[in-house]
Amino acid sequence: MTYLSTENLSKNYGHKVLFEDLTFGIAEGDKTALIAENGTGKSTLLHILAGNETPDKGKVMIQNDVSIGFLEQDPQLDHSLTIRDYIAQSNNDMVRLIQEYERAAEAQANDYNEETQQAFQKAASKMDAANAWDYEQRMEQILGKLNIHDLDQSIATLSGGQRKRVALAFVLLDDPDMLILDEPTNHLDVEMIEWLEDYLKSTNKTLLMVTHDRYFLDRVCDHIIELENGKLYHHQGNYQYFLQKRAERREIERKRAHKANQLYKQELEWMRRSPKARTSKSKSRIDDFKELEDELDTGPDGPELRLQMDMQRMGGKILELLNVSKSYDEEQILDSFYYDFEKGERIGIIGENGVGKSTFLKILTGEESFDSGKRRVGETIVFGHYRQEGLDFDEDQRVIDVIEEVRKVVELADGSKISASQFLKHFMFTSEMQYTPVKNLSGGEKRRLSLMMVLLENPNFLVLDEPTNDLDLLTLNKLEEFLMGFEGCLIIASHDRFFMDKLVDHYLIFEGEGKVHDHHGTYEEYRKQKKQREAEERAKKKTKSSTSQNRKNSSGNYEERLSYNERREYNKLEDKIAELEEKKEELEAEISSGNLDHEELREKSDEYSALKAKIEECTERWFELAERA
Repeated sequence: MTYLSTENLSKNYGHKVLFEDLTFGIAEGDKTALIAENGTGKSTLLHILAGNETPDKGKVMIQNDVSIGFLEQDPQLDHSLTIRDYIAQSNNDMVRLIQEYERAAEAQANDYNEETQQAFQKAASKMDAANAWDYEQRMEQILGKLNIHDLDQSIATLSGGQRKRVALAFVLLDDPDMLILDEPTNHLDVEMIEWLEDYLKSTNKTLLMVTHDRYFLDRVCDHIIELENGKLYHHQGNYQYFLQKRAERREIERKRAHKANQLYKQELEWMRRSPKARTSKSKSRIDDFKELEDELDTGPDGPELRLQMDMQRMGGKILELLNVSKSYDEEQILDSFYYDFEKGERIGIIGENGVGKSTFLKILTGEESFDSGKRRVGETIVFGHYRQEGLDFDEDQRVIDVIEEVRKVVELADGSKISASQFLKHFMFTSEMQYTPVKNLSGGEKRRLSLMMVLLENPNFLVLDEPTNDLDLLTLNKLEEFLMGFEGCLIIASHDRFFMDKLVDHYLIFEGEGKVHDHHGTYEEYRKQKKQREAEERAKKKTKSSTSQNRKNSSGNYEERLSYNERREYNKLEDKIAELEEKKEELEAEISSGNLDHEELREKSDEYSALKAKIEECTERWFELAERA
């Protein structure tokens, strides 16, 4: 079944054609990734598909009764609300159902009659069908996975990353038939990304998403749609397959363009001899020349990120941290940390959100003080620090003016010089974009401009804090090419595992409480080692627990037994679970009876949720004891 389809979809932005006559479909169960360069309209396309924006031409068709959940790249939330209020006041289907139930309950309490009773029973049936009684509990669980714990926190106090995670949790809670996600992994740490991977892989929901995380894309999606020059190309397979097919297509287009150029030169010479369209043959040739001239293309490949910046040669001493300690209040960031950086080191920084990665990077560059220890910096070291939040620009200033204020001529490593305009072209800012006000740039384009400003400092010690956020996959490939040729020290903090594995030689793993682990190998190898260590620790604890309860039987062999108190608990649990189940049935009958007022219903619903949780807890404990008994 096709959940969503488009017919001749077109959209312009000013005089720029974003896409034209797009016709495609998303079938039930599809897990599709949309790939396109920044500024080509991919986010606009998602907004149109989600019904938030109108196309200039064409239409979007959605199968009857199919619900769609949409996560924007930069969600706009009402700052006057708390997280709990935001969820309660939204258009979420589950929330609307709960609100409908509460209104029906209140109407019945105020005026009990056949009509209000039927409305209440209908609303209660919908709650049963949607499994909505424990909605708040599920909400807290998903928010907890995304490190949002205080539902009464004001949205105004949340960071941009926290707002994105609240919006993501809310979309998942809505439980729609189809998810449209714009950069869902932005502002998630690695643990959260892996949880989201597992969640999306295990569900049968239809999915269309834009993401720059290639591991995430490969593990979740089985279909890639590429938007280039306003056209769509379909690829069944993973990201590497997409790159291969895209390269093959571009090579064919390059050869076709070369052949067309050769033909154009020949025909241009003929045209210059001023042929007269006296015969049908010469007239036809003139018409063909005009068509060739209109269609002539130099090929899809734009400028590449292939330049080496001039940087100061590094001396023998780079940077040394001697027993550095740093804490905020009671949170330990570093505990007697020692490291002596060497020439050309390429290090990845990994850890959960809030463990102090950004603080560590600022300590490296000297922007942040520390509590104890020493920091020794070589005389030749020039730091370049790209911050997670990017730079603040004069929004009305043109892109070319932003660069020329710093440097009108850029010197390269080979001694050659290029203009600010040529420098911008290397970073995929076309001539038209260079004279565009900064306010008209996309989020990814602004981040690219911020990175350029850092590089203009000609650093030989480059520190990048989440450089991949808001960058499209094609830009990321070009950025990787540039960084692979960077000859200074490179320190990267990123949640993009693919990006890190490609560029760094080893990782500093921030594990919390001031512990930093140096891992030589890929991120995937680290994750396997970590899971193995965790499994071994669980096995040790289980063995220790089992050994303490082992007793010799009559044959002299060991057998596992429950302690006296555990045996008593085990014998009572079955009866306790049965009592709780009976109480649960009574509560269900009370809730559906129609005899409770609004406040009583709320209390009973809370009691019902707590009772369900208690039953699950007791049942899990019974299984644990039963296995050992």
